[in-house]
Amino acid sequence: MALINVAAREIHGKIVYYGPGLCGKTTNLQFIHGQIPTNGRSDLLSIATETERTLFFDFMPLELGKVHGFSIRFHLYTVPGQVLYERTRVAVLNGADGVVFVADAQRDRLADNLQSLRELAQNLKNQGKRLVDYPLVMQYNKMDLPTALPTPVLDRYLNTIKVPRFEASAVNGQGVFETLRAVSKLVVNKL
Repeated sequence: MALINVAAREIHGKIVYYGPGLCGKTTNLQFIHGQIPTNGRSDLLSIATETERTLFFDFMPLELGKVHGFSIRFHLYTVPGQVLYERTRVAVLNGADGVVFVADAQRDRLADNLQSLRELAQNLKNQGKRLVDYPLVMQYNKMDLPTALPTPVLDRYLNTIKVPRFEASAVNGQGVFETLRAVSKLVVNKL
């Protein structure tokens, strides 16, 4: 849930990048972090395993400027995608103002995407929220790979509620900022 400090004229929101393991959640944050000028950049904090898989979460604060005289700051998080970290995903998702669902567009990952999306819907429901009413953006990552499914196929299976969606390749930055702008706009409008 967003924190609004009227005296300081600040709004702090939380955006969570959610999806199956190895879909590109951390890569999104790494690309964003790498593009921010060093004088305005905070650290990207990662709690990862020895093989660089997200263990608990990644975190990066991001200042987006002012809206109606309020400074907007978003705290970007990723969740670990590995199946055994479900409780960690629930904890990180708690209090989120918006979600980017990062789907791995590769054909052999469709079932993993569906399972992760169902889990997201259930976790939001357990927090008293409905996926259809929630600030949510889909990102179809790894569209640059030859095994990527076409966007209409991904839409048919993953985007049945017709939220904004973006084709992406997080390793080269394609679609990364478009996705972030879209979810940021949804969150700010909801506030």
